Amino acid sequence: MAAKSFDMIVIGAGPGGYVAAIRGAQLGLNVAIVEREHLGGICLNWGCIPTKALLRSAEVFHLMHRAKEFGLKADGIGYDLDAVVARSRGVAKQLSGGIGHLMKKNKITVFMGAATLPARGKVSVKTDKGTEELTAKSIVLATGARARTLPGLEADGDLVWTYKHALQPKRMPKKLLVIGSGAIGIEFASFFNTLGADTTVVEVMDRVLPVEDAEISAFAKKQFVKQGMKILEKTTVKKLDRGQGKVTAHLEDAKGTTTQDFDTVISAVGIVGNVEDLGLEALGVKIDRTHVVTDEYCRTGVEGLYAIGDIAGAPWLAHKASHEGVMVAELIAGGHPHPIKPGSIAGCTYCHPQVASVGMTEAKAKEAGHEVRVGRFPFIGNGKAIALGESEGLVKTVFDAKTGELLGAHMVGAEVTELIQGYVVGRTLETTEEDLMNTVFPHPTLSEMMHEAVLDAYGRALHF
Repeated sequence: MAAKSFDMIVIGAGPGGYVAAIRGAQLGLNVAIVEREHLGGICLNWGCIPTKALLRSAEVFHLMHRAKEFGLKADGIGYDLDAVVARSRGVAKQLSGGIGHLMKKNKITVFMGAATLPARGKVSVKTDKGTEELTAKSIVLATGARARTLPGLEADGDLVWTYKHALQPKRMPKKLLVIGSGAIGIEFASFFNTLGADTTVVEVMDRVLPVEDAEISAFAKKQFVKQGMKILEKTTVKKLDRGQGKVTAHLEDAKGTTTQDFDTVISAVGIVGNVEDLGLEALGVKIDRTHVVTDEYCRTGVEGLYAIGDIAGAPWLAHKASHEGVMVAELIAGGHPHPIKPGSIAGCTYCHPQVASVGMTEAKAKEAGHEVRVGRFPFIGNGKAIALGESEGLVKTVFDAKTGELLGAHMVGAEVTELIQGYVVGRTLETTEEDLMNTVFPHPTLSEMMHEAVLDAYGRALHF
């Protein structure tokens, strides 16, 4: 059987891979995509999208309890966990189906199966019906990543869960331990805590949400504690003793080791790249701590082979993967795209309150040698936030004192995951404080706080 030939083959149909395939097809390339599990990858099926659906249910539930504040009446408030999960799965299914439609619309050939790269320019796909041999001058690796497992803390789906188990919980945890306070850990802690689980979060670093600005982390922590979460920082889970319906966790901090019992543990201690069983080492691809080493254009150093998204390293974000996919497709089609600037990629965490940031934290900016000007504006000074009943929050901006360059922006509070994009556009357009000060923000909106936080950096805040 002759090998099927394409201009470009993409391995993995997550938000990096399927976007790369679409952009390649738009540019006139003959494109194939290989996916071993679900079109849409983790993001659509088991990550970004279904978690947001769950968190929305928790948010509405939380608001129902506050009905009286808004002059409303709601009695007998409760939830049906199975129905909450069913809604989340339905949202994921609807979007995953949409990807199949996009592949057809763009005339992209889809192979469902596991891919290996037997030689340069060759892909072998093991499908249900046998093996397909494919060839292409350009191959894009977009195989993503999976949850990291630490020895002794392995998930069993019963007492110890990964994000996948937590998305389809068999029961409502009563006493929950979440290991890791990055975006995934904090989002699940927020969801189950809001629905009434007695929730403890353990973080090995000195603060929760350790990649965020220290002030934002501290503000978020205060809110989590107010909501009844227990936060243990600079603490390690040494081991888990699994018993009948309970887990005894051995927790170690500076003072020594203590034990606590939980009925459920969620492990969210980072991710590892899906680099195995592809034949990458034999091709001469460099791999560093489970991630493929690339240059700024996602080239692997093996001719015609690119790597995008989570497999190519941090930041591990769907939107970074999609943009790398577009960039690589344009390169393959002979274009001259700009490389992606990690400093202009926002990070968003959909806990309650939400957290969002772009660029450098204040500490990182100082470390990099910048003399900084910092502005802050609290939600309590904003009319729209008070009208919404969402007066807990903070917007923080970091500027270079000499040039006025916006180095970073950091936010915690209602809807900041939507607001952050204003600062992202600013950074992409290389804005200065003057441009932002001269921008007219509509009233009454939460976005006015973004203006005020800029004004504050220069001693000009109007409402605080």
